Amino acid sequence: MYLYANPANRSQMKADLIWEIERGLALTAQQIHDASVIRSAWFAEFADMRNIDFLALPSAQIFPFPAEWEWPKSIGNKPMDTYHRWMEVVVPASLIGVPALSLPAGFNDAGLPMGMQLIGRRGTDAQVLGAGQDYHLAADWPGQRPPPVADFALS
Repeated sequence: MYLYANPANRSQMKADLIWEIERGLALTAQQIHDASVIRSAWFAEFADMRNIDFLALPSAQIFPFPAEWEWPKSIGNKPMDTYHRWMEVVVPASLIGVPALSLPAGFNDAGLPMGMQLIGRRGTDAQVLGAGQDYHLAADWPGQRPPPVADFALS
């Protein structure tokens, strides 16, 4: 908030960041409370999923896009109304505070990578990491199509 309040600092901020801050500042106490109730319900629902060890979900809604784009303006026929809408599939794990790990999941026909997130229940951080390592060793996506890396000398 301090940086936003200083006009000299604010002039160096991206419009998207200013939009986020101003949207947050405009929230009423009731709106913040209502959002907290929703978040708590998500947490409780996930906590009840005792028969599920992990969830495996996409880590993005779109393959990598051109670097010139600030963000995708639409995915399929759905407009993206904010810069972070294209990556909203990663919000639930962060929102409810459970361990999540992003793993490579393959490539499209153009060779662009896609990932998946492996999400565990609260307190299962070590199990998520272990399952991620097992998956990595079994799938070996980097070995199947290694990313281009510039040659460099270790000093």
